[in-house]
Order: sequence, then C-alpha cells, then structure tokens
Amino acid sequence: MTYSTNHDNLLNQPLELPCGAVIKNRLVKSAMSDSLGNGEGDPTNAQIRLYERWAEGGLGLSIIGEVQVDPNFPEKPGNLVLSADSDLNALHSLASRASINGAHIWPQLGHAGGLSYTPISHPKGPSALNIDGFQCAGMSETEVSVLPDIYARAAVLAKDVGFTGVQIHAGHGFLLSQFLSPLFNRRKDQYGGTIEARCRIIVEIIAKVRSVVGAEFPIGIKINSSDQLEGGLTQEDALEAIRILDKTSIDLIELSGGSYFPGAISSSDCSTKGPYFIDFAKKAKNITSIPLVVTGGFKTRGQSLNALTSNSTDFVGLARALVLDPELPNDWLSGVDSEVEFPRFETPPQGGITAWYTMYLTAIGNDNEKK
Repeated sequence: MTYSTNHDNLLNQPLELPCGAVIKNRLVKSAMSDSLGNGEGDPTNAQIRLYERWAEGGLGLSIIGEVQVDPNFPEKPGNLVLSADSDLNALHSLASRASINGAHIWPQLGHAGGLSYTPISHPKGPSALNIDGFQCAGMSETEVSVLPDIYARAAVLAKDVGFTGVQIHAGHGFLLSQFLSPLFNRRKDQYGGTIEARCRIIVEIIAKVRSVVGAEFPIGIKINSSDQLEGGLTQEDALEAIRILDKTSIDLIELSGGSYFPGAISSSDCSTKGPYFIDFAKKAKNITSIPLVVTGGFKTRGQSLNALTSNSTDFVGLARALVLDPELPNDWLSGVDSEVEFPRFETPPQGGITAWYTMYLTAIGNDNEKK
C-alpha cells in the first residue's frame, strides 16, 4: 500500500447531473444481482446492511442490481420487486440506511424478458425465439405499449420510499437490451428494424418515467457497448443508441457489455487486464454531453484516475472490487493506493465465479466476511 502524491484527486470531485442532483465523488458501485431479497420481492436485513456497508465505505453512488418492475418476469427469486405488494417499510429502511454519508442509492429498474427465471416465469421477449435450445415467447404490441407505465409506477414507488434516483436497465441481455439487439428483436412493427426503432420503447420509457418523477429526480440508464454475441448489438449501433439517448432527459449513462444469454461469456468472468470498455467510452464522449460511467475491469486506483484524467469517463464503476473490500473507496479517496487481491479460480464451471462473489455478498451483509 502506498500513498499518492497527486493532490489534484479527481476521484474526490463532486459532479452535478443534468437534473441538478450532485454525486459527491466519482466512484460508483455498479449493479450486481446480490440475490438477497426474501423471495417475495422485499429486502432482508442482510441486504439493507450490505448497502449500508458500501455507503460507510465512501461511495458516491450505489446501484441495486435487478430490481424488477414486474413480478412475473424476474431474473431470479432473490430479486427485489417494486410493485403494489412491496413492503414499503423495508424499502424505506434500505433507502435510508444506504444513503448515509451523502451517498446516492438507486434501484436498477429491470425486466428479464426472455431471460426470465423459468421455474417461476414464462419468458417473453421482443420476439418469439428458439435458438440453440433457448426459447421464449414474443410480446404483443399491447404488451410492449404498457411497458412505460410499468416502469413509471416502479420509479414513483422508488422515489416515494426514499431512493435518490433510478437506473433503467438496458444492458446484459435483459428485456430492454433484447429490444436493442437484432439477435433478439425481430419485430416488424414500430419497435423493430432500425436502431432508431429498436430504441423506441426505451425512449418512451424514459419520457414516461420523467413525467412522473419530475425534473429534479435522477434517471440513469445502463447500456451495452456491444452484446459480444454474433448477431447481437454492435458497437456502431450502440453509439447510435447513445446519440438517441443524448436527446432524452437521461442524467447518467453507464457503459458495460456482454450478455447473460445461455452460453455467452460474461465480461466479468474474463481475464482481460485493465478496464474493458474505455475505448468505446472515448467514442461515446464525443457524441453525448450526458455524464458517463464506465464499468468493468477497474482494479486499481491508478486505472480509475487515468480514466478520469483522460476524460474517457466521468465516473468509474466498481463491482467485484467492492465485494472484496467494501472500504476501498475511503482508501482511494484519501490517496491510499490500496490494491485488492482478486482470487484465482482454476477451471471454474460456467457461472461459478459469479456464484462465489454472490456468496461473499451475503457474508458482507451479515458482517462476517473474512478479514
């Protein structure tokens, strides 16, 4: 561990979003599916404590992964759900304790679509598909047209219980990512075809959410730089999607990549050294004035500072590093170049690494992780 001599620490600088909300520093806890809900869509004490731990650790913003807007299409049983049946007191406790120290806490509004958890769901995506054993039904035009209202109701509930913003999930192969991807979206109506048409439902959702939460409530979005799948969303189309998002009232765009489509390689499980999506972020910076978060592959304070000082991004998104060390932001913000020791896995099964980190999240929420 060494101490930085750089007194011009961009990590500590606050940034005002277009809506006027201020994020106190440049470190963001990106969404992870922690699976710590109670099985009925509500937070548990361990989940509440987990996000309180991260707020104590110094983050500017934490995003809660896979918070479902429709209980019929979950990613997995442990997801939170924002609906008429939600436990409002538990959600208020989560929002309150996760926003201590001036931290922002946003639920990631998601809908698994064609990747819904089959034991308790009947997956439906933009189009009916049967690809290499993957199957899902297709949504009717009426089912698509009501999505903005579904997202808007979830966003209002989030605001009412004390969350400080929301993020719309349009990445990683879930429903809105499926609409963007020509691999999943084969529609012939106004929601399929060109990238403009594939973005249409996302633009409609953003507009509806903004109309109900007001001008000063932050709305973010997560989008893939590419699906990393043959026939999926390309970088060229992703950049065009960002041009379209630039004309909306979005306050923060998070850039990631990859898909949880069966058989696809997760970006978070790859062994690439360094941040994954910086080159794409530099291109995106040239076409939007909306602040950007880049997530994936950041492991050191130096990498984070380089990304900020080169104006490649406005925020650095961290995930697994914060599982291994929830106090990491406090070190980096104070100039300490703490390095996280990432575990090595020899020939893990598919999804095995993600499962290991999920178990460690549970330990943090119970305050009994290994020190």
